[in-house]
Amino acid sequence: NFLLFFCFLLEIIYSWVFNEFPSFVAEDSRRFISQETGNLYISKVQTSDVGSYICLVKNTVTNARVLSPPTPLTLRNDGVMGEYEPKIEVHFPYTVTAAKGTTVKMECFALGNPVPTISWRKVNGHNPSKARLRKSQAVLEIPNVQLEDAGMYECKAENSRGRNVFRGQLQVYTYPHWVEKLNDTQLDSGDPLRWECKATGKPRPTYRWLKNGVPLWPQSRIEMVNGILLINSVNVSDTGMYQCLAENKYGTIYASAELKILASAPTFPLNQMRKTIIITKGQEVVIECKPQASPKPTITWKKGDKALRESKRITILPHGSLRILNASKSDEGRYLCQGVNVFGSAEIIASVSVKEPTRIELTPKKIELTVGESIVLSCKALHDSTLDVTFYWTLNGQPIDFDKEGGHFESIKAQASSADLMIRNILLMHAGRYGCRVQTAADTVSDETELLVRGPPGPPGVVIVEEITDTTATLSWSPGADNHSPISLYNLQARSPFSLGWQTVKTVPDVISGDMESAMAVELNPWVEYEFRVVATNKIGTGDPSAPSRLIRTNEAVPKTPPANVSGRSGRRHELVIAWEPVSEEFQNGEGFGYIVAFRPNGTRGWKEKMVTSSDASKFIYRDESVPPLTPFEVKVGVYNNKGDGPFSPMVVICSAEGEPTAAPIDVKATSLSVSEILVAWKHIKESLGRPQGFEVGYWKDMEQEEAAGKVKTEGNESSVLLTGLEGNTLYHLTVRAYNAAGYGPPSTAVRVTTKKSPPSQAPSNIMWIQDGSQVSLGWEPVRPLANESDVMGYKVLFRQEGQSNSQVIETQKTSAVVLLPDVGVYIIEVCAVSEGGDGTTSPQIRSGNYSNAQKLVTLLLSI
Repeated sequence: NFLLFFCFLLEIIYSWVFNEFPSFVAEDSRRFISQETGNLYISKVQTSDVGSYICLVKNTVTNARVLSPPTPLTLRNDGVMGEYEPKIEVHFPYTVTAAKGTTVKMECFALGNPVPTISWRKVNGHNPSKARLRKSQAVLEIPNVQLEDAGMYECKAENSRGRNVFRGQLQVYTYPHWVEKLNDTQLDSGDPLRWECKATGKPRPTYRWLKNGVPLWPQSRIEMVNGILLINSVNVSDTGMYQCLAENKYGTIYASAELKILASAPTFPLNQMRKTIIITKGQEVVIECKPQASPKPTITWKKGDKALRESKRITILPHGSLRILNASKSDEGRYLCQGVNVFGSAEIIASVSVKEPTRIELTPKKIELTVGESIVLSCKALHDSTLDVTFYWTLNGQPIDFDKEGGHFESIKAQASSADLMIRNILLMHAGRYGCRVQTAADTVSDETELLVRGPPGPPGVVIVEEITDTTATLSWSPGADNHSPISLYNLQARSPFSLGWQTVKTVPDVISGDMESAMAVELNPWVEYEFRVVATNKIGTGDPSAPSRLIRTNEAVPKTPPANVSGRSGRRHELVIAWEPVSEEFQNGEGFGYIVAFRPNGTRGWKEKMVTSSDASKFIYRDESVPPLTPFEVKVGVYNNKGDGPFSPMVVICSAEGEPTAAPIDVKATSLSVSEILVAWKHIKESLGRPQGFEVGYWKDMEQEEAAGKVKTEGNESSVLLTGLEGNTLYHLTVRAYNAAGYGPPSTAVRVTTKKSPPSQAPSNIMWIQDGSQVSLGWEPVRPLANESDVMGYKVLFRQEGQSNSQVIETQKTSAVVLLPDVGVYIIEVCAVSEGGDGTTSPQIRSGNYSNAQKLVTLLLSI
């Protein structure tokens, strides 16, 4: 049995729900939903198909959904359906039309038992390669359909009982499309018009014409054939907007253009109006006569009052202008051109004047100079006396810009008919063709001279490095420009990471002549990166160097340079410290560079040798508990690398270390100088071993641990040091010990000292002063220190001239003083107390003046 359900709507997608949502009917070779009709087809019903079916319709634009009432499916029990041949129940139309570029879908589904198989083919051709089969081959889909896809398509359904076939025609159409459009056109009255518009399409388009929106029909002057519009002899009435329509059954397209008809009397543009033409004998002259007019005017010429006769020399050109060949004095005069058409006429007048041709003399004709020299080029013009001349200078055809040539060029106008070009301090770049151009109102003439500049050679060509050994490299190059002076010799230069820029290298041969293009660089250092360049020299001088060669490295070799300045250094007891200057990387000659340190006690025979593998090493320490201090050793240091052992340095005698000092300083004394300073002094017993290089003073507060001590070092034989920056009225402990390169000796017995109390914080007050001429008498109340401050020992009076920083000081134990102001001017005077803890706070400033011939001034100042 088979089943067919009906469902129909437009612009929608169909699907079927089985029993309940969202269980949808799955399409396969037995079940098919037509998107053309919406119907559900089951070619052979089975027991599993029994149930309720609902049609679901979805709008593709709004996404709205609609459900149909349920339709039940039951099986009859009164019989069994036997096998039968396929029956095509769903098929595409007999004629399918589709627009080019769209997607075509053709359906074909058959009922039958057993379930039929669907196949497709294009009759009299192959299926398009882009075609796809959907829904168990029930749908043939052809995307982007083209004209060649059109034809007869066949759908075949078959099973074991037979087969059935359906055929339909696929027709592909195209909308009209322009191949050639119209263009706006402007014609003179009486001209013919031919417009063609051409379009493609399937079916082939037909054409219609409109003028100003109204259909245009053939007339005596107007003809329309296959998109071509012909108008014979247009007039003003033909002016308007025209449209060409190309159309077939699927669409219409439009093309528009405007036709303008010109009708005007002749007129001349301003640049052709009355003018004077100046030429020289033998020249050709063309007098323009191109009036604007519609229709095209008739042109006539007159010379003076007579009509102009044409000849081999004198002709009227097709566009109306007059041409005169090989002009002579007889051609001078007044020329009149007239243009005439049906709407009117116009004329222009031109005066022709024929002059003698200009001649030019440029000297000298050929010049050879050397870089740095100067030259004057002279340009003289022989011309018609009635004409003015202008001179222009060029170099290699380009105008010389006198403002941008660095002062090398100067134009000098000697007289009205001549000009000079001064070229100063000539460079190689100034070589070339120098031209003088003379211009008059009638003609332009020019002449050139060649300037050759000799100079140092140009840079040689690319430098190639070959045949590299440990100390040599063979170089070759191509010669550069000799700049008109033969190259006499070449110089080879090299640069390495160890050189100060480029250096001349020794070569074989020793002198490289100018005709050579290769040489060998010798006495190079092994295992060093080099760049090379070549410099050429001629009689003029030495030129610029070539570009550097590629970077190369010479081959490895056994080192040949031992370390220099082998000597001893201070060390700890039982140590032999051997030092040297490291060998520069430039002389290490290869990888794996290191040092061989050889030593033996003085007077013995066997050498001890130690390897130092670091190329940067500068010392070696040998330690032996059995070696007494200051034991002399014979020492030498050699070099090696991966290629082998090199030479040793000259032998030197070095003593082993004497050890650290063994005696502590004695008679350590500490004296408090102020609130923040302590002077420490000591003595040291001379000893045979462990001679000190200096001393270290350690100091710490009474309540601190010795480990937190501050330290001050001295050098040499100094036996005292001043400690500063200490706290006032504080007990300090101090020790002194000697040191050298081997270490520190034992400390001295600790001594104790207390820093002074702080100076008085109160400044002298109630200062009174009287000035008598240059003498100022001062008095003040005594300062009373606080309990934690130092006792007052006296006072200081400080005075300085205003604007200066250094003060003069008067010390006194009294509470008064007399100040003698030495010079004329204003003075600043201050007073402070003096104690063993230092100077106290200064008083407020007193300003006093020392004036010549001044009256006696008495001023009393009470400080607040």
